[in-house]
Amino acid sequence: MGTLLEVKDLRTQFFTQDGVVNAVNGISYTVDEGETLAIVGESGCGKSVGVMSLIRLIPMPPGKIVGGEVWFDGRDLVKLDDDEIRQVRGNRVAMIFQDPMTSLNPVLTIGRQISESLVLHLGMDKQQARQRSAELLELVGIPSAANRLDDYPHQFSGGMRQRVMIAMGLSCNPQLLIADEPTTALDVTIQAQIVDLVKKLKNEIGMAIIWITHDLGVVAGLAERVIVMYAGFIVEESEVGDLYADPRHPYTLGLLGSLPRLDSDGTERLISIEGVPPDLMDLPKGCPFYARCTYRIDKCRDENPKLEVVSRNHKVACWVDVRGVAA
Repeated sequence: MGTLLEVKDLRTQFFTQDGVVNAVNGISYTVDEGETLAIVGESGCGKSVGVMSLIRLIPMPPGKIVGGEVWFDGRDLVKLDDDEIRQVRGNRVAMIFQDPMTSLNPVLTIGRQISESLVLHLGMDKQQARQRSAELLELVGIPSAANRLDDYPHQFSGGMRQRVMIAMGLSCNPQLLIADEPTTALDVTIQAQIVDLVKKLKNEIGMAIIWITHDLGVVAGLAERVIVMYAGFIVEESEVGDLYADPRHPYTLGLLGSLPRLDSDGTERLISIEGVPPDLMDLPKGCPFYARCTYRIDKCRDENPKLEVVSRNHKVACWVDVRGVAA
């Protein structure tokens, strides 16, 4: 498999009346063709801003991509003009958002909203687009799909609305699908259905996926590789199995420790990460996790570690070998 997307030192800031918010602070990673990459971290760590920057959905102003490159299909998406990026967005790269009720237009029918990208990007006429829209709704498991095209978003349940969003995302057969916490607003049963649906569609269509989540429990059966973000930085990157078996950053240890385990005897207490994330308008000089870290040393306060390779396909930004300390 070849590399589909390459992100190099991407930096995004928001210029507000109170100061400059350093939302994304020099992240670099790749996504291969057909791969599923999960990006995890707590709210405000830069996950969503990072992926929205890829396809230039950051509101400008106050937001601005202040540095870095995003290479996709031989072009740097950061340097494309508005018309050029619109040809990529929704066509070659599609995005599913967290809350389908706010992403769907409440006064337009589902059929019209799906048809829009088919007409715009694939040049279909209205009849062709309507037929394809029905096929897409059927693909994502909506019963009586052809009869639901003239319904409005409020006539669908939350899980069905998210299926509609997936159908819209898949409408132009994208090479890359970005899913920004698509199961957060759904109950656990529907979450599992949506995750299974995306896995099934990925295998059928062969697209790559970037899956954004704060829930490491969802990641295990979905992704091949995981990036852990904190305060706008990537602090760990690994193949999914290695991350669970051998986490190397204290923040990752905290995230995994807060998850209930099926193999537990029920006597172990879940771990909580003490403290709060740093102020993104006033980042510390050293490691951003320093104030909350139980493994910290003096060097962590003064110098922020770079992401370094620690084993095959495993990178960590930490001055301390947590395995040695734990031992």
